[in-house]
Amino acid sequence: MTAVRDDFGFSTDGAPIGRHVLTAPGIRARVLDYGCVIQSLEVPDRRGHSADITLGFDSMADYATRSRYFGAVVGRFGNRIGNARFTLDGREYRLPANQGTNSLHGGEHGFDKRVWEVTEAASDRLTLTHLSPDGEQGYPGTLRARVTYTVSGSAEGSELRIDYHATTDAPTHVNLTNHAYFNLAGGGDIHGHELTLDAGHYLPVDSRLLPTGELAPTAGTPFDFRTPRTVGERIGEDHEQLRTAGGYDHCFVFDSPAGALRPVGRVREAGSGRTMQVLTTEPGVQFYSGNMLKDAEYGEGAGLCLETQHFPDSPNRPEFPTTVLRPGEEYVSTTVYRFAVEREAGEESTQWP
Repeated sequence: MTAVRDDFGFSTDGAPIGRHVLTAPGIRARVLDYGCVIQSLEVPDRRGHSADITLGFDSMADYATRSRYFGAVVGRFGNRIGNARFTLDGREYRLPANQGTNSLHGGEHGFDKRVWEVTEAASDRLTLTHLSPDGEQGYPGTLRARVTYTVSGSAEGSELRIDYHATTDAPTHVNLTNHAYFNLAGGGDIHGHELTLDAGHYLPVDSRLLPTGELAPTAGTPFDFRTPRTVGERIGEDHEQLRTAGGYDHCFVFDSPAGALRPVGRVREAGSGRTMQVLTTEPGVQFYSGNMLKDAEYGEGAGLCLETQHFPDSPNRPEFPTTVLRPGEEYVSTTVYRFAVEREAGEESTQWP
């Protein structure tokens, strides 16, 4: 069966935007072909009542003018590149500086603001592609990017899987991720959400929110989520890094090796019983606690992001895992968000090892 599609308005340059509905037992996702945006994601609570657990808008006008990357695929390079430039194979490339002196999430007109082509649409699967020409937002090489969303479900729970692929005709940098803001309660703030991350280290940042290059241990700090802690438990502590970012907006480095799809984190919301396990092939995750969500609809802390990715500013940090993609190679990355419910208070989900 093909995916259900309806019209969702027009982009700022007049291109028609479609919204595609993906369904499987216990899960329903609505995805736009604008920015590969996950507009909504519905899963049930312990009483069987479904709610939208991501932040999003009901109109294209809002996405075009007010979105904070809600649910979008960001690229070519997710996260920040310092001084909006990098040197690759001896040549300097300059990018749009759209956050102070940084280039953030691919620049002013990154992948989140492009209309993607739908190449496969089934009831539970959607594939979108974007041809990024040489020089787009300053990046070298013609990049062919492909993103596939797949939903599945059973009596034990449901999941949303995101597969990323890209090839290039010249050396370039690639770091794709999804910028969904999750709120497992379906409303309110996320400070009571319980978070676990398999990360014994994180990357401290400077005043521009760029990594300093230090790989700092999380032990003994508010950044230690190796055992479950609520997001709000230590967010107000007098810690230099929390003051710098106004909360959490840092890359956490997983203890397990990158490459294989493995579990790296879990979120639990006690009131609804919803849990979300995160699995990825990536080496790290940008945990953002929604510190700057101040607009007419959402407030500070209304959602949290777990953006699985390579490290920020990697093009300028040779000590970090490389994000260089060369001709003849394929960029491949997978992230799975797996949902379940605790049937009774204190009962662990069967979806978590």
